[in-house]
Amino acid sequence: MRQNTQLAVVGGTEAGPNASIRSEISAIFEQVLNRPVSIEDDTDIVEDLGMDSLGVMNFVMAIEDYYDLSIPLDRIAQIQTVADLIRAVQELRSGVPA
Repeated sequence: MRQNTQLAVVGGTEAGPNASIRSEISAIFEQVLNRPVSIEDDTDIVEDLGMDSLGVMNFVMAIEDYYDLSIPLDRIAQIQTVADLIRAVQELRSGVPA
């Protein structure tokens, strides 16, 4: 059973159009990994954050819950870095096909 939790995301000092989404994603990573994380656009989600397949699926479910969207499995396979994830979230939220 999926646990429905609310995330409180506080705006950071990062600049740029992706800063808000990056900040939200960072908060979700911290919740899923239960530790502080520092991410950049080129952060590799599996390699740099040390996530296993269960962690990745928990993270995907948290992203889907937070943004109220569904990430297709074939799209998940294309996401390697934080920048890939930000782009996917933006595209899925706007309805723009990948």
